[in-house]
Amino acid sequence: MASANDMKAAEKTYAGFISSLKWSVPLLFVLTMLIIVMIAD
Repeated sequence: MASANDMKAAEKTYAGFISSLKWSVPLLFVLTMLIIVMIAD
């Protein structure tokens, strides 16, 4: 039974990680593009 609980905890952690990636990757992309544009000027 311990492995079933571990799997549920792992799935919850993974879901949180993917959820944070959905926000952080586009945000980092936008910030990077802004910095590149500032440097290019």
